[in-house]
Amino acid sequence: MSKLQIIDSKRMEKTRQKGSHAFYKDHDGRTTTIPHHKGRVLARTLIREILREIEVTADDYNKYLKRL
Repeated sequence: MSKLQIIDSKRMEKTRQKGSHAFYKDHDGRTTTIPHHKGRVLARTLIREILREIEVTADDYNKYLKRL
């Protein structure tokens, strides 16, 4: 398994937001919440959990970030 790159929440795509948390909903009803705290990066464990929830591999995630 590859090591996940640390990023801030601004680099995650935004949908609906309430306060400091953005909520994402898939077409099948699954939801994912991403905290938006200014000046803080997301921990690897949280990034890994988000990727698990949205069914994206760490390798695909890292490839995507290189294209940004």
